[in-house]
Amino acid sequence: MSGVTSEERFGEFVLVRRHGDGHVAELALDRPKAMNAVSTAMARSVGAACAALGEDRSVRVVVLTSTHERAFCVGADLKERNSFSDADLLRQRPVTRAAYTAVLELPQPTVAAVHGFALGGGFELALSCDVIVADRTAVVGLPEVSVGVIPGGGGTQLLPRRVGAARAAELVFTARRVAAGEARELGLVDQLVDEGRDREEALDLASRMAANSPVGLRAAKRALRLGHGLDLRAGLEVEDAAWRSVAFSGDRAEGVAAFNEKRAPRWPGE
Repeated sequence: MSGVTSEERFGEFVLVRRHGDGHVAELALDRPKAMNAVSTAMARSVGAACAALGEDRSVRVVVLTSTHERAFCVGADLKERNSFSDADLLRQRPVTRAAYTAVLELPQPTVAAVHGFALGGGFELALSCDVIVADRTAVVGLPEVSVGVIPGGGGTQLLPRRVGAARAAELVFTARRVAAGEARELGLVDQLVDEGRDREEALDLASRMAANSPVGLRAAKRALRLGHGLDLRAGLEVEDAAWRSVAFSGDRAEGVAAFNEKRAPRWPGE
C-alpha cells in the first residue's frame, strides 16, 4: 500500500499514522524505553486515540502496531505499579480498563501486527483486535497469575472465544509463554509471516479490507461481535438488524451500480 500521509501524536506514547488515501489508520504503541509497558499515561493515550479514530468516518480499518524492534507490548507497567498504594491501583483500574475496551469497541475492523513479546496486557490488546498477524519472533501469553493477579484487560473472556475454554484455562493457569509457531497452531494468532514483516503484511491486509464499503465493514463487524455466543435464532436477528442498517445506504446503491457498470466503486460512506 502507499506510504504514510500524516501523523498525529496522542500524548507521549501513542502515534497515529494515516496511510495512502487515509482509509487505513495505524495506531502505533510508541514507548520504546519500556518495551511499550502500559502505564497510566499510555493507557489514557490509547483511549484518546481510539476515541478519535472511532469517530472518524474516513477511517475504514485500524492497524495496531509497535515501534519497538523486539516487542509489541510487554503488558502492564509493573515498575509504576510497584510504587502504588492500594488506593492508587484502584484509581488506575478504570483508566487501564478503558484503554482495552476502547480497542475492543472500535467500530472499524482492526488488525494487530505482533512481533517479539506480546505478554499480559500486550497480548490482550492484540486479542481485542479482529485479526492478529504475527511474525516468527512473536512470543505471546497471559502470565498474570505468576505475579498474583489475573488477566484484567479482557483476556479471560477473549482467549476462550478464540481457542476454547479448556485451552484458555491451561494457558492462563500455567502462565506460560507461547512461541509463534505453536501460537499459530493453537489459534492464538491468525496469520504467521516471516520475521520483520508483521507490520507490512498487516497494513496490506488492512488495505484490502479498506477497499470495501465502510458502511458494510462497520455493520459486518457489529453483526459478528454482537452475534457471537448467541443461539442461532438470536444471532440471525442481530444479522438482520445489521443488514437493514446497510440495505438502504448510499454504499449499497453505489456497490450495485459499480458491479453492473463493471467499475470500481466510489463509496459515499453513508
